[in-house]
Amino acid sequence: MAANQAMSPSTNGNSPTVRLTIPARAEYITLCRLALTGIARVRSLSDELLADLKLALTEAASNSVRHAYGDDHAGVVEISYELLPDRLVIEVTDEGGGFDLAETQGAPEELSEGGLGIAIIRAIADEVEIGRQPDGKGSRLRFAKALS
Repeated sequence: MAANQAMSPSTNGNSPTVRLTIPARAEYITLCRLALTGIARVRSLSDELLADLKLALTEAASNSVRHAYGDDHAGVVEISYELLPDRLVIEVTDEGGGFDLAETQGAPEELSEGGLGIAIIRAIADEVEIGRQPDGKGSRLRFAKALS
């Protein structure tokens, strides 16, 4: 991996968490999906559920890549995967300029390209949180999916 990429496992209580940091460039989104595929081997997920989660993750990471840092893509996108006994929680963060959450609240026919991605994530996930990071810098999109 390049110097500005890292993947590290950690533990949050009893639940394993994997953190991945990628350059804010579209070609690195595949790594996010590969990490999710690896996590799916730890916990048996149906092919359909894995495909849905990959789609939601791709939309979340793509939003950060497209909108966080402008055309120079100078920043990074961080993804964490937390595998809990009953659900998988994925969080995508960046330190870019953020976005207007009101743009993502419209009816599907009124949504912009980025807003449509948020609508897809909301349709797939059981829980979705969108906003700024706790320090007020950048964006944070967190979603959870129950595992049966």
